[in-house]
Amino acid sequence: MRWIVRSTAALCAVLLLSPVTPATAASPIGMTSGWYVNPGSAPATWVQNNPNDSRRTQIQNSISTKPIARWFGNDANIASTVANYTGAADGQDKLPVLVAYNIPNRDACGGHSGGGAGSAGAYRTWIASFAAGIGAKPAVVIIEPDALAAYGCLTQAQRDEMAGLLKYATEQFKAKAPNTYAYLDAGNAGWGTPSTIAYRLNEAGVANIRGFSVNVSNYYTTSQSITYANQVNGFLPAAKPFVIDTSRNANGRNSDPNGWCNPAGAKLGVTAQTGGGAEMLLWVKTPGVSDGPCGIAPTTPAGTFNPDLAVRLINGT
Repeated sequence: MRWIVRSTAALCAVLLLSPVTPATAASPIGMTSGWYVNPGSAPATWVQNNPNDSRRTQIQNSISTKPIARWFGNDANIASTVANYTGAADGQDKLPVLVAYNIPNRDACGGHSGGGAGSAGAYRTWIASFAAGIGAKPAVVIIEPDALAAYGCLTQAQRDEMAGLLKYATEQFKAKAPNTYAYLDAGNAGWGTPSTIAYRLNEAGVANIRGFSVNVSNYYTTSQSITYANQVNGFLPAAKPFVIDTSRNANGRNSDPNGWCNPAGAKLGVTAQTGGGAEMLLWVKTPGVSDGPCGIAPTTPAGTFNPDLAVRLINGT
């Protein structure tokens, strides 16, 4: 069903202007009839632009036609960009998955995806506009992958700033996007201890939103990720729902210390679904998009789609 009633202009105005409390907010899953497939994703664009490539059919059948999260970074028009994207999904009665990825000192440990907003004030403006762009439409949002797990690569002042910005983000989604399930990222099964991550989640305002995400852009199996998430929940004041990134986790994480960055042997995991041991299993990372100039794609920058990476994920090689 759609988030908005179109029967009369008067009723429409009432719905838009009236505050929605947590008690009356609906589940975005129940408000929609399935997952939104982004026609402008990197693999979909590659498929469209390469009609004669021998890899096209595989990538189209296995990746570009599947529900994949869209990542949003620095954008002066973020409110309208997000509004247009979630509006397109709502027009199809589908549920979009978005990733907010613009916090200052982003990717502090890996460095390949560094950047983010230029200041704390700029980030507050950006994330408030992001939430407002969703408004009352149904959506799922993953908030700032790796931010909490990367505290060890930050100074104390940077940690304090990041915690405050993440808490502000949770407050914005709670206030401005009542039909959004938002999840703070909580790292993965091989990065940080559950008790430490739980402390950081609590400090960053996880109580304000739906829950937390694990394994974003990583390779740990679903069962490993469930175990880790349940351990994190054991240290929270109240257990929270969690989602798992299954985009590349079918074969698990290899033993290479650098196995987080375009490793050989990774394979596509199960596509988006509710349940499966978590609240949702999602493709958060876009399969075929490089983690950085490393591993089996040593010349492909982070965020760039590489069809050879995509085919290797399809085949598990």
